[in-house]
Amino acid sequence: MERLGVAFAEGLQPGEVVECVKLAEQMGYESAWMAEGHGGDQFSILTACAAATDRILLGTSISSVFVRSAPTIAMAAATVDLYSQGRFILGLGSSHRVQVEPEHGLTFGRPVQRMRECIDIVRTLLRDGEVSYRGEIYDIDNFKLWFEPHRQEMPVYAAAVFPRMLEVCGEIAQGALLVWTTVEYCKTAAGHVAAGARRAGRDPSEVDVATMVPCAVSDDKDRARDSMRMAIASYVGRFPRYRRLMAEAGYADELEEVRQAWEEGDVPGSLALVPKPLIDSVTLVGTAEECRARLDTYRASGIDLPIIFPNTSGPQAKAEAMEIIRACAPR
Repeated sequence: MERLGVAFAEGLQPGEVVECVKLAEQMGYESAWMAEGHGGDQFSILTACAAATDRILLGTSISSVFVRSAPTIAMAAATVDLYSQGRFILGLGSSHRVQVEPEHGLTFGRPVQRMRECIDIVRTLLRDGEVSYRGEIYDIDNFKLWFEPHRQEMPVYAAAVFPRMLEVCGEIAQGALLVWTTVEYCKTAAGHVAAGARRAGRDPSEVDVATMVPCAVSDDKDRARDSMRMAIASYVGRFPRYRRLMAEAGYADELEEVRQAWEEGDVPGSLALVPKPLIDSVTLVGTAEECRARLDTYRASGIDLPIIFPNTSGPQAKAEAMEIIRACAPR
């Protein structure tokens, strides 16, 4: 059976995520992932998913290394792993300055070094039950776990966009997590992950390269495209990292107009300016057959694990997400 994951973010209530993950397990999905944001605590939701399922792997996509301490991340991860009996994947990332500082009141800086040290601390704490650490970012006298983790090791995936962090993934993680990537960029990303792995003396095949692809299934392709406009405009308007990624895919001039409209508060205008070819290149839109075919192109580009990301909202969000899960189910 094909490897395929499914990811969730805003748009669904926590209990609806659990229902969708139960369906994904029934349909043969390998893994289900929960974003960090404003839709409920991801570790709590995944614990509920663990209690409601038996086989599907459960991951964070992603948990920010800035808004929780490293020991807190380790404890949360170990707790979900315990309730899932070893089915948890810890997905970590740096998030963004525009989230970390204004939304959490914290200072954003040196994300690559923080990621390295956080992963080191988490692994040490799970393995040894306690950690003392002196790094460039973290200074921990001693932290002890007061419970026995289900596993002393668990897979850690790291979110990455550009070469430096992609190569760090290859060096130290079990997987790399991408999003908003074209098929062409996936080839480049997989190459950087492999380069990092080889530099660390690892076999590149040991590192999963995964990408989350927003998905809308409809016989009306323009309707499916339109459902993606808010998400794309928001990322372009708010997050420089992803604006650059999409601009470098060949849409720099168009996305500068999207950004200007967004920053001026003209949200409808910003949405209208999102180019159709960009939507087609970074999302799955169209019939179930078209979406499945696009998933195959991601696999051929070097992606080991494509993860569909149902793009739904409103009162029918759960029903639409379930429709997408059924339509794209592994074969």
